[in-house]
Amino acid sequence: MYKRTYGITPNTLSGFIEDVLHNGYNRVTEEMNSYSVPVNIQENETSYEMQLAAPGLNKDEFKINIEQNILQVSYEHKEESKEQQAGKILRNEFKIKSFKRSFTLNDKIDTSKITAKYADGLLHVTLAKKEVSIPKAQEISVN
Repeated sequence: MYKRTYGITPNTLSGFIEDVLHNGYNRVTEEMNSYSVPVNIQENETSYEMQLAAPGLNKDEFKINIEQNILQVSYEHKEESKEQQAGKILRNEFKIKSFKRSFTLNDKIDTSKITAKYADGLLHVTLAKKEVSIPKAQEISVN
């Protein structure tokens, strides 16, 4: 497959347009199927709240795992698309959209109380903090 290298020249845009018209748009963007999602993390008194921007995705295809204090959030969607004309298959493509983000958890996180929900294009992951036991004041008698 012929691959053009784009530099900063006056012909950059015309070279890109030429590749799109002659080689097909899918070849130019084939490496864009895997992407990284932006994440916001906020701390409050009882937990850390993570929000991953993932609009239009299926909640059943998310996977959240914890192994050796590494929280891994991933998503994989396989989609089959077919265009047919008069019974012949003209094109058969498998497109895979996926991402994987990893986060190192500190010892303040109670890993047994991590929850997640997907709503309005955001994956919300709540990382509950461990309860800190404050020693009770006590009086010690002198013998």
